Amino acid sequence: MRTRETRVTYVFQFGIVFDQFPALLEGALLTIRLAATAMVFGLLVAVVCAYLRTSGPKPLRAIVAIYVEGIRNTPFLVQLYIIFFSLPAIGIRFEANQAALVAMIVNLGAYATEIVRAGVQSVPVGQVEVGLALGLRRLQIYRLIVLFPAIKAVFPALASQFILLLLGSSVVSAISANELTAIANTLQSTTFRAFEVYIVVAVMYLAIAVAFRGFFAGLYWYVFVRGRGWDA
Repeated sequence: MRTRETRVTYVFQFGIVFDQFPALLEGALLTIRLAATAMVFGLLVAVVCAYLRTSGPKPLRAIVAIYVEGIRNTPFLVQLYIIFFSLPAIGIRFEANQAALVAMIVNLGAYATEIVRAGVQSVPVGQVEVGLALGLRRLQIYRLIVLFPAIKAVFPALASQFILLLLGSSVVSAISANELTAIANTLQSTTFRAFEVYIVVAVMYLAIAVAFRGFFAGLYWYVFVRGRGWDA
């Protein structure tokens, strides 16, 4: 009994995709802007929340704990939908790109809070006691003594979380934010070249992620090694 051989006759045509490369590049630049902005503000949220969760009043500790656990135990897509679709019901409206940025900041802030808190708790108690002996307030101790070595201790984990945020930003295409994946989806629907489109987009994400990893490695060396890192 003979069996038919199945031949793959698909012919890749990357030229169609490269003709639209400027649009993909524009989406990639928006992805980078969203991720970079969310990283900065998400880290600020994390630093504040980590302080409140370790040294703040009990009511604020509870609020921060609810925020952290609520975000870490719900899907990012649901959080995004709440911000973009649900908040308008109470008069708070965001454009797609704005909603994407807010959702990314809120999401990163919760995860980074736990990372920074772990760094804060790794700082030797003796350093805090020295600050108290010098008459510094809790906030001054946190800002001047604890924060720098805490960030140094958890910098690799923060960098990894930032990369996860960058790659996870593709989810915001669900609300038509004009980032890389959304542009790719539009391009695929008009060219019907799914293989080519998503292969190119995957390579672009890979390049962006590698570039960010290189940036974080250089930043770590500049701030913590070349600077005063060995003294912390």
